Amino acid sequence: MKTFQLEGALREGTGKKAAKAVRSKSLIPCVLYGGEEVKHFTVTKEGIRKLIYTPEVQLVDLNIGGATSKAILQDSQYHPVSDELLHVDFMEIFADKPIVIAVPVVLEGLAEGVKAGGKLSLEMRKLRVKGLYKDMPEKLVINVEPLELGKAIQVGALAFPKLEILNAKDNVVCAVKLTRAARGAAATAAPTPAA
Repeated sequence: MKTFQLEGALREGTGKKAAKAVRSKSLIPCVLYGGEEVKHFTVTKEGIRKLIYTPEVQLVDLNIGGATSKAILQDSQYHPVSDELLHVDFMEIFADKPIVIAVPVVLEGLAEGVKAGGKLSLEMRKLRVKGLYKDMPEKLVINVEPLELGKAIQVGALAFPKLEILNAKDNVVCAVKLTRAARGAAATAAPTPAA
């Protein structure tokens, strides 16, 4: 997993009024929880931009007023109209405690069903997994080569070393769907019954 360096400054006040004052200085109010104490701090918009606007899961090395912590991005809130970043939650992580995060899914290979004229469809872009942070991959790679036309891969059929998948076992991760062209080819290839 990639590591992202982030500098923060402790903030005094909490609540809506204090958060509004922080935002007026072009800073983003943040919270770090999961450790011995909850820490309220601020970061710059520029400092956090590359962490927020990426599909990748990254480990965050947080430096808040000289104290360092390892964390993961837990949640981010945005303004409903302007889509401006309003608040970020981080969860402190430890080497011996499992964490739960959503990891991106990447499909690998050319499915048999695609060769037969089907279309590969990714139904779940991320899977929720539980494990130690040192075992967390940047992405979950799924080989789709044996997937035939009209078939799907469900969560229950997947396994990754040292990770527990938390999504429902019957959820479809990806499928090869029949296209109109493939249906037409199948219809013309089928023998017509004798009258």
